[in-house]
Amino acid sequence: MTQQPARICILGGGFGGLYTALRLSQLPWEATPKPEIILVDQSDRFLFSPLLYELLTGELQTWEIAPPFEELLEGTGVRFHQGIVSEIDIDQRRVQLQDGTKIICDRLVLTLGGETPLDLVPGAADYAYSFRTITDAYRLEERLRVLEESAPEKIRVAIVGAGYSGVELACKLADRIGEKGRFRLIEIGDQILRTSPEFNREAAKKALDAKGVFIDLETKVLSIAQDTISLDYKNQVDTIPVDLVIWTVGTRVAPVIKTLPLKQNQRGQISTTPTLQVLDHPDIFALGDLADSRDAEGQQVPATAQVAFQQADYAAWNIWASLTNRPLLPFRYQQLGEMMTLGTDNATLTSLGIKLDGPLAYVARRLAYLYRLPTLDHKLKVGFNWLVRPIIETLSK
Repeated sequence: MTQQPARICILGGGFGGLYTALRLSQLPWEATPKPEIILVDQSDRFLFSPLLYELLTGELQTWEIAPPFEELLEGTGVRFHQGIVSEIDIDQRRVQLQDGTKIICDRLVLTLGGETPLDLVPGAADYAYSFRTITDAYRLEERLRVLEESAPEKIRVAIVGAGYSGVELACKLADRIGEKGRFRLIEIGDQILRTSPEFNREAAKKALDAKGVFIDLETKVLSIAQDTISLDYKNQVDTIPVDLVIWTVGTRVAPVIKTLPLKQNQRGQISTTPTLQVLDHPDIFALGDLADSRDAEGQQVPATAQVAFQQADYAAWNIWASLTNRPLLPFRYQQLGEMMTLGTDNATLTSLGIKLDGPLAYVARRLAYLYRLPTLDHKLKVGFNWLVRPIIETLSK
């Protein structure tokens, strides 16, 4: 009697989901039938999110940082299904999609990522822009185009949150809009980039200062209206005019995950073992933003793209091992450093004892991310484009 191939369903096509699928397709399945691998995502495109900022400045094009899943998965045997997850039955390992599709699987991988909460202050949901998805980037691009074409004396931009996303956005937008822009970076804490290495923080301060970005520290946002933002600094409330508010604070687990009868932390993240398996559910794996994950030494790992990128290798291996009766490996996180863009020709980088900022760090960051792009074919296409684009632009002048 022929053994039925296992079915692996991966929910979410971000770093954790896509890279797990790709790695699973490459592992040796000689002893057992190669499983059916299904990747589900609500978008038709993967997003290499660390390079999303470059869309706003025209440095990169959509196809480079957001290639279609169908293109990336061609020839891998992984089946892609575009859809929104409406219900998950963890006991039956059954997934229900909004389009009526039902998927029953032997191994389930939860990597649906997070959402930006826009209900933390009055008016944010109506008037603030988030910056997490390709759709967010398109919406923001359209708003910027309208503001630039309406020719106001100044374009007043408030960015809420001085973490990585807020600082990178401020630098890119300052370079795009130039002297016509008036920028405020609003942070409830007493410093920008609280978790960043000191070298990167100082490089960011220097870049923000050079671009004329005003930083409001220890400042709380009380409300956002159509053309104003109300701020509280040490119990003094100030309402200032604004043309654009971008909200970068917080990450919220998808609602469908919160309803699952699984152990979760206060942020709604699912508790996992060091092998990335959900507690008490060894056939379900969780990684990325929605996982409360600890490594082999019991240390908490941050919910970053770098972590999800590394978790994908372990998740794929452990799923393969669980189906081929091999020992599973506990996740060992390797801190490879930190990179951050600080404008169209500036970045900062700390990695493996190396500290760089300026144009050299900008090039190093680009090359590092080129290496991390999914599939060799896509890397070659993007790398070739990066080489020839400056030549074409020079010849066309």
